[in-house]
Amino acid sequence: MSSYANGLLKWNKIFLASLILLLTSFTMNKNHLSSKQTLAKPTASFQLGSSTIRSSLEHLKLDGNVSFDSIDHAAKDFGNRYHSLPLAVMHPQSVSDISSTIKLVFGMGGSSDITVAARGRGHSLAGQAQARGGVIMSMESLRHPEMRFYPGKMPYVDVSGGELWINILHESLKHGLTPKSWTDYLHLTVGGTLSNAGVSGQAFRHGPQINNVHQLEVVTGTGEVVRCSDDENSDLFHGVLGGLGQFGIITRARIALGPAPTMVKWIRVLYSDFSIFTEDQEFLISSQNSFDYIEGFVIINRTGLVNDWQSSFSPKDPVRSSQLQSEGKVLFCLEVAKYLYPENNYDVNQNIETILSELNYIPSTLFQSEVPYVQFLDRVHISEMKLRKKGLWEIPHPWLNLLVPKSKIHDFAAGVFGNIIRDTSNGPILIYPVNKSQWRNGTSMVTPEEDIFYLVAFLSSAIPYSTGKDGLEHILSENKRILNFCASTQLGVKQYLPQYSTQDEWKAHFGKQWEVFSRRKSTYDPLAILAPGQRIFKKAVAFQ
Repeated sequence: MSSYANGLLKWNKIFLASLILLLTSFTMNKNHLSSKQTLAKPTASFQLGSSTIRSSLEHLKLDGNVSFDSIDHAAKDFGNRYHSLPLAVMHPQSVSDISSTIKLVFGMGGSSDITVAARGRGHSLAGQAQARGGVIMSMESLRHPEMRFYPGKMPYVDVSGGELWINILHESLKHGLTPKSWTDYLHLTVGGTLSNAGVSGQAFRHGPQINNVHQLEVVTGTGEVVRCSDDENSDLFHGVLGGLGQFGIITRARIALGPAPTMVKWIRVLYSDFSIFTEDQEFLISSQNSFDYIEGFVIINRTGLVNDWQSSFSPKDPVRSSQLQSEGKVLFCLEVAKYLYPENNYDVNQNIETILSELNYIPSTLFQSEVPYVQFLDRVHISEMKLRKKGLWEIPHPWLNLLVPKSKIHDFAAGVFGNIIRDTSNGPILIYPVNKSQWRNGTSMVTPEEDIFYLVAFLSSAIPYSTGKDGLEHILSENKRILNFCASTQLGVKQYLPQYSTQDEWKAHFGKQWEVFSRRKSTYDPLAILAPGQRIFKKAVAFQ
């Protein structure tokens, strides 16, 4: 190339850069944030093409790499209902990879509608970790910092936001330690569950996973890397916990640990009376001498129940339990577990007998099992492997997760169980209470107003192409009927893992928390770059 051509090319690049800086007239999209929103930087009033954006991404100095081809997997998730293809998938190997990418996108301002979404194992239900035409951060690639344990009176572990909980479990056990609070499924990333809440049967005692984190490192929507905790940058810390990815990408977390048990006494009992069932559950979560894990589920018109359980549990009364008829009935199962530590094995059985003697379950329906701690916690993954072999895992999962106030749980049950939902053949229905007193104040997580509320989770699977009761449309119709019932009867229900499509719906969901949530968005992600799949805020883009 001639010196003249080189000079002309250089002049064109300078001119383009100058043009971007000079053209600062920017028109906000009114659907983005409140009218009080101000942007940190002026941006150009024209649109950058995807080829220009791609070139910019390709020229980033990264420790990891970026892919533009064979990225269809990033347009899918566990819900298997929404499919939005991104422009690129970033495989970060350092926090600076994430920061540099977000800074690049932020610097484009309104000249591009490109967004960024963090993706862990893709276990979202409705496209929440997708970004149409945007950049997906494949968080499993982030292995920095390496897991580091700090023993002592208050032990903890520092982990990457892309680390899987199952890996933390295995590594913690090598030190005789374990995280205190879990989700029912462990093959999820730390950043993913902390962006929601992380709820399971230990939450009544330890709170959700967002209660058991001491410190975070976060990359905000401007690309700034911020360390935060209750005492440092606390507004960001509380906003990110349960914040649905709206304020930053979690790149590191400090997780509280406790002594690890070795074995677990796993118990199931049945009830035919919902009032007695909930009385016993509420008694257990409020009792000082209780189990370590408390959940439950609803069984509606189910056949072969005892036979299904006998592969994992031993009935205390085999003869009478075999006579149990569940077909055509609505039954309620209390599922509990007691952890066994090396120093307390000798008196656990007596303690369990004492606790069970205070409950009012159907006497012939006591089923017990003793399993290793890891097997108990990883129980859903065992089911996953079986379903994958049958081709029944990567199918639509139109799940609906609700938080129901204690005072309204009986109204909810009367209107839904056996009426709207007439059988549980499409998947389990979990139901168990938690104590709000165990939940950290000030986070973005939304719960009912009352001190005790129930998690009710409809974990349905839909058979592809079916037009019957096991098909997607039928299950979605049932979900809609449940939500309409809750709204019409004003039960004060809140969605967990919420799925809304308009900002008005989100405002109703957050209620009095909306003002704080919106203010945090304008502070930490002023252009609404992050987590567009939640459909809460729309990126501010200049008119062409």
